[in-house]
Amino acid sequence: MTLPLFFAAAAEISTPEKFGLEVNVVLIQAVSFLILSAVLYYFAIKPVLATMDLRASKIDSGLKYADEMKAKLEAMQAESAASSKKAQAEATRIIDEARKTAKEFLDKQTQESSAKAADILAKAQQVIELEKKKMLAEARTEIARLVIETTQQVLGKQLSDAERASYNEAAAKELASA
Repeated sequence: MTLPLFFAAAAEISTPEKFGLEVNVVLIQAVSFLILSAVLYYFAIKPVLATMDLRASKIDSGLKYADEMKAKLEAMQAESAASSKKAQAEATRIIDEARKTAKEFLDKQTQESSAKAADILAKAQQVIELEKKKMLAEARTEIARLVIETTQQVLGKQLSDAERASYNEAAAKELASA
């Protein structure tokens, strides 16, 4: 019987009262907690979350900007490398062209110099030939004079102009045949 009495006594006392809790106080504390939670959410947590979202979006935009700048930098580097290769090819072409032009100029100058040298040599040979003919003519004249003088001394008489002319012709023919 003790058992039913225990259950009966326990049934009369409610569970919160067994633990020393007052329902009114618990309800007031629950309402106060909900009010405090709402105030903290609107005035503390919500602004902090908004600031965190703003910072996160700024970080994301910064990362996107960094990625864009990295892509632009890579594109600029590729463009710079292509431009450098193009400039190097152009410089090589210009140098080759300059070498070709210099070689052509050198060949032309060499040909002109050879032609001038040949011309000078031909003129010198002509001058030498003229001098040779002049010297031979002078030598003939001198030899003819000497022949005439020698003949006059050997013969012991003065020669006439006709005799001189005939001796001169004979001497000239002898010198020409020699």
